[in-house]
Amino acid sequence: MGVHECPAWLWLLLSLLSLPLGLPVPGAPPRLICDSRVLERYLLEAKEAENVTMGCSESCSLNENITVPDTKVNFYAWKRMEVGQQAVEVWQGLALLSEAVLRGQAVLANSSQPFEPLQLHMDKAISGLRSITTLLRALGAQQEAISLPDAASAAPLRTITADTFCKLFRVYSNFLRGKLKLYTGEACRRGDR
Repeated sequence: MGVHECPAWLWLLLSLLSLPLGLPVPGAPPRLICDSRVLERYLLEAKEAENVTMGCSESCSLNENITVPDTKVNFYAWKRMEVGQQAVEVWQGLALLSEAVLRGQAVLANSSQPFEPLQLHMDKAISGLRSITTLLRALGAQQEAISLPDAASAAPLRTITADTFCKLFRVYSNFLRGKLKLYTGEACRRGDR
């Protein structure tokens, strides 16, 4: 084996070790999130979870208020934002949404009579958020957010609260359909130039 040759398993190990650091993953397809079918899959899962929880009442209560990102988008202001500022807003929202879904999963685990389909949808949401985070890292979104000169002085993320699983999944769906889709669309167009 030459100096620059490396077994495939070692590359895989190095790739897995670099994920938590937010470093680009060698060999990962950087533009995968630019394929609309990829994001659409996560959108469908989120919408399906929202639809399932619309029909349940007391068993779908969180029994507490969980802070989630406000998903309203002022399209005029969004278009005037620099891509780095958009990246900061998406990363902050994604982090808060991930925390909220994990908190929802903990509430569900401690429930005396959990609504069975919820566990499946919570697991899918957690998996989906982790995958989206990885895809955004491969696109370089985290680096854009970090390299923004005023990232520390960026406006604080607007938040709302969710008191039901239905509202939690609605926020998840709206976040993917709104800010995430707008950001990835612009980042992918910019990368095509």
